[in-house]
Amino acid sequence: MTKPRLLVLAILAGAAVLLLTVLYGKIGPNGKASNALLEPPAAMAPFKQAQTATAVPAVALSGAGGTLKSLSEYKGRVVLLNLWAPWCGPCVKELPALAALQKALPADRFVVVPVDAGRESQAEAQAFLASHGAGSLQTYVDSNAAVMRAFGAIGLAMTILIDKDGPE
Repeated sequence: MTKPRLLVLAILAGAAVLLLTVLYGKIGPNGKASNALLEPPAAMAPFKQAQTATAVPAVALSGAGGTLKSLSEYKGRVVLLNLWAPWCGPCVKELPALAALQKALPADRFVVVPVDAGRESQAEAQAFLASHGAGSLQTYVDSNAAVMRAFGAIGLAMTILIDKDGPE
């Protein structure tokens, strides 16, 4: 190859590396490329990761026939506690995905616990879940907002992941 061709190839290779660095990473303070995809987006800046796990509040869920179920009864399983309401668009949209997630994972190790914060009746909540592709999920209601208060929920949808030993 001639020197001009080698020079052109070197410039093109350098430009390609620079372009890939701009598109997929950034140059850190040490002059080396770092992967920007591993860093949280700027919108997440106000949120801080807890240094220690938070204990799950002792709260009872109202289930089928008005029976009460404590979250501690799920100890040994990962719990995805989802507070939702029928008037909450994002809540309703995620219901079928939550049902699919429950079906995809072993019930002896993982459970989706949807809690309707917008209905007085467990039967109404179950009918709503069924009509929105999530009828396979257990139904719980929070008619007096006890669960919302216990977890400090100020809006919906709210999803809390509780590990198998209890901390959220």
